[in-house]
Amino acid sequence: MARTRLLIAVSSPWAGERLLPRIANLAQRLDADTVIAHVAHPLGEDESDDDARQRGDHTLKLLTHGLVDAGIRSDGVMLYSDDVPKALLNTARNHQCTMIVMGLTGKGVIKRLLDGDIPTNLLRQTEIPVLIYPSAWEGSI
Repeated sequence: MARTRLLIAVSSPWAGERLLPRIANLAQRLDADTVIAHVAHPLGEDESDDDARQRGDHTLKLLTHGLVDAGIRSDGVMLYSDDVPKALLNTARNHQCTMIVMGLTGKGVIKRLLDGDIPTNLLRQTEIPVLIYPSAWEGSI
């Protein structure tokens, strides 16, 4: 039987810190390895490509180090793409992930429509199960 491997899609250090305890708990209970994926792209006109890469590096280090400290095997992957859902799905397939885990940012419906609704687009394209943590949720699974 293949080992469980979770693709953790994370957009920012804030999201990584918020999700870390929940992801660590889930990975430990599933005895799963994790692949942390961040798609580096500027969040607005004021952010440069270099700023986006630095944010991505910080995000990946925070989450991978936190999971390793919790005893979970974890690799970080920096991705570069304008099509975030496709980049995440390709990475999940290439790393033979059995589930994709992501958190919602708390953006409203209008903001997601203007920026592109990554979770919805990912759900429409995937054949891999997806677990989405709502931004205000404090529980564990």
